[in-house]
Amino acid sequence: MGEDRRLRAVVALARGMAGARTSPETWWAAADGSCRALSGSFAALSVWERERGLLRVLVNVGNRAGDEEEFPEDETYPVHEFPEIAEFLHERWLEGGEPNAWVETAAGPVAGRRPGGYCHQRVAALRRRGRGCCVVAPVVMNGRAWGELYVARPAGEPVFHGDDAAFATVLASVVAAGLAQSERLEEARRLAFTDPLTGLGNRRAVDLRLDEAMEAHRRDGTVISLVVCDLNGLKKVNDSYGHAMGDQLLERFGSVLSRCAAELPRVLVARLGGDEFCLLAVGPSADDVVRVAGELCVRARELEPGDGVACGVASTGDPIGPLRSARRLFRLADAAQYRAKAAGSVEPVVAGREGEGAEDPVVSLADRPPAPVDPAHPGDRRRIRGRRP
Repeated sequence: MGEDRRLRAVVALARGMAGARTSPETWWAAADGSCRALSGSFAALSVWERERGLLRVLVNVGNRAGDEEEFPEDETYPVHEFPEIAEFLHERWLEGGEPNAWVETAAGPVAGRRPGGYCHQRVAALRRRGRGCCVVAPVVMNGRAWGELYVARPAGEPVFHGDDAAFATVLASVVAAGLAQSERLEEARRLAFTDPLTGLGNRRAVDLRLDEAMEAHRRDGTVISLVVCDLNGLKKVNDSYGHAMGDQLLERFGSVLSRCAAELPRVLVARLGGDEFCLLAVGPSADDVVRVAGELCVRARELEPGDGVACGVASTGDPIGPLRSARRLFRLADAAQYRAKAAGSVEPVVAGREGEGAEDPVVSLADRPPAPVDPAHPGDRRRIRGRRP
């Protein structure tokens, strides 16, 4: 392969990984780009799980054998069967060696292969799957062996040589850089959509999921249900016991909300801010969501300290009229929750159900009094209703 072609292959690999949006897409782009760059027929990316002593395959691309899945759930190999992972990539490297790639063939050892002996397991795998040779490149991140990149060719094709191994070492470095960037982006996304105190979703996560749900509702009538909860007594807890106890109450209620929500499929639980939480369900019936909301109210009353929760529910499965925007569903759920708060209800108030305040007008968010600000946490209003879209 000419130098220009190899350079273009490296650029294509880097671009493919940079364009990936999720970890699986990143793994696939790494394996596929490396396979193309080395003119292989098959490639795999694997991670070394030190705590389990296993080499776990993340993705298989190209001409897969019958026992190889594209994204295997649990394709693992004991590291002791591949001693170069633990020994060559770790011990020998620390002793001054280099994490270079090497070639294996179905016929046995090749000239110039890595030191350390003859890997019968890889040779047996090549023969079993009809492959003639492979190049194995260690993937190193943060100064430690992370895993390996594996590219193979079928029997009868030209065998990889020393220059291919050297090029695979370069490709593995590009893969490592792409994986590190992907991990940083995943962490940034997680922080952007997560409430730092409770670990639940935040308002941004709810807005995104609700926008997606609205598209499904318009397309095929998918039921959308929103439960808005206001944790009673948080200010009293903060004033009487301190904000550490108040934070603990918020965390405990978040755990209760998460456990109750687990009874429903396709659900998102979130802390909207201050003492306000929500549950967004896409698909389950309104009755199922109301039942879970009722269970939530019961469990919330058992939390000490605290004074239960005010809970409002709005669902397209109930007669609430046409839902033209996510804003209206939020207003209906919020108004129901406000009625529950005002009445001291120990059960959820459900928009659109006779006898449960269904005929009450929707209270405009702009008409609400300003939410009180906690002097110790001026940036964290007890309610952020005025910020609703």
